[in-house]
Amino acid sequence: MDLGSINVLYPLFITILIFGIAYRFYGRYISNIFESDDRNLTPACSISDCRDYVPSKGLVVFSHHFSSIAGGGPIIGPTIALLYGFYPSWLWIIIGAVFFGAVHDLTSLFVSIREKGRSIADITNRTLGKGGYILFILFVIFMVILVTSAFLGLTTTALTSSASPGALGLSPDQEVLKSYVDSEGNIKVRIGGVASTSVIIITILSPFVGFLLYRKRIRVAIASIISVFILSISIITGLFYPVTIKPELWMIILTIYVFLAAGLPVWLVLQPRDFINSFILYAGIAVLVMGIFAGGLQGLSIRYPSFNIVEGNMKIGLIWPILFITIACGAISGFHSLIASGTTSKQIERESDAKRIGFGAMLLEGLLAVTVLIIVSSCLDFNYYKEIVFPSTAGGKSNPILAFSLSMGKILGISTGIPVYVGTIFGILMIEGFLITTLDTAVRLNRYLFEEIWQVLIKNPPAILRSYLFNAGLSVVLMFIFAYKQAFLSIWPVFGSANQLLAALSLLTVSSWLVKKGKKSAFALIPAVIMLITTIASLLYLLRTKYIPSNNTLLIVFSLILVILSAGIIITAFRQINGKREGIRIKGVDIITK
Repeated sequence: MDLGSINVLYPLFITILIFGIAYRFYGRYISNIFESDDRNLTPACSISDCRDYVPSKGLVVFSHHFSSIAGGGPIIGPTIALLYGFYPSWLWIIIGAVFFGAVHDLTSLFVSIREKGRSIADITNRTLGKGGYILFILFVIFMVILVTSAFLGLTTTALTSSASPGALGLSPDQEVLKSYVDSEGNIKVRIGGVASTSVIIITILSPFVGFLLYRKRIRVAIASIISVFILSISIITGLFYPVTIKPELWMIILTIYVFLAAGLPVWLVLQPRDFINSFILYAGIAVLVMGIFAGGLQGLSIRYPSFNIVEGNMKIGLIWPILFITIACGAISGFHSLIASGTTSKQIERESDAKRIGFGAMLLEGLLAVTVLIIVSSCLDFNYYKEIVFPSTAGGKSNPILAFSLSMGKILGISTGIPVYVGTIFGILMIEGFLITTLDTAVRLNRYLFEEIWQVLIKNPPAILRSYLFNAGLSVVLMFIFAYKQAFLSIWPVFGSANQLLAALSLLTVSSWLVKKGKKSAFALIPAVIMLITTIASLLYLLRTKYIPSNNTLLIVFSLILVILSAGIIITAFRQINGKREGIRIKGVDIITK
């Protein structure tokens, strides 16, 4: 069944309308439950230490938060999930982003703000007790290893991507971009080399922007102009001097970089780098929306099947539960709770910013995911898409990044006349900006988590276990080993399952916190239960159909650990929630039914 002549404007406008209504009313409803009030002092202001707790301007925090949560998930997941057809992916993103993801992000952020900027793991300790906390933090550590491993592999893919000149609208003898001849005698263009140069220049100049923002206190508008200038210079330099590095070497370089960045003050590298990158991310989303709008006016329509469930079931897995963990960030993501409670809650100046950052950023990510669905399904031939994302040749590597980037090049070419190769390079730069900022933040968070777990497991942990060098080093070594040994398509499903399962567990913690405070909790508890069932089913399904048959010991062990840890957390959480409810009734105050 095909969508045929469905114009690309229809799904775009419907999505924007639904998200706008949800932000206006549902976001306000949740904020009112938490009694948001700017007279309350946020942790960034009350515990300001110029290292982790740094009161920051709303736009700067939003830029950091959005860059960190988005990562490659809202691009990679929808690109893969399109094999099931357009409608299943689109509907899940809309429903998930509003009633699952935005609820998860905003509540995690608010609870962390009210708990003095504590991480979601530490909040679990205060709501579910020490046993629940240990299980939760161990689960999170395993999950973040999967996140960093998946994104390390994806970043390396983005920085080393290449394509044929014909796919970029160029002739074989073109001299615009650097080219080479591969092992099979085909001419390829190094589009990833431009992004490589760009990322190097941005990283080197990030401390300069951080110094101007936090030491010289320049206006955000001026810092924005400087950031755009740095971005432009990095891209232009990349066009003339693309850096070519082998994938394995890029993995090592990125591992060393995130190890060093994990211990530096957030204002020195993490925030300014995210701030600079955010402009290409915002520009990318704006360009995607404008490209779809212009293309729609010219009659551009979606050409992919509306439902392609049979082929999707064969190549990816049963649509339930696999679709719901393949789109791992565009609808809901547990990783967001780590960002919201790990870094964002320590930077917010006013509680009123929480709705914009927590609820709004998730809806913006959902919009990004929908635009990805639209441009890939309208601009890239379906068979060519399958050849790139699901290669049938032996040894072929899945490259959804290339599929997205080529689609972006084509939508800009169709709608504005911009050369396809320019739009494709912009797509690579956009996704690279998402990926590497997530790597920065995730490794830093894992460092925090290791520091926390040693404090719980050992009464007086030795100095080495409290050391940034040891904990950051342990995080990146585990990340590197896993990324080096596993192919991307092997990691993504278990990463998606763990990520969505963490979201469910975080919502359980939030629900328990809300019950403890005598507030409504059903809006958080219902999506938690739905995602618990879906994600545990997906892990069991992956074990039975993929990992055990292929004797993939590492993924078998990881999946079993995740299932066991989550089962313990679920039992603990429901005992706590039921206990609190009974306690409230005994006192004669029926808060739950209010």
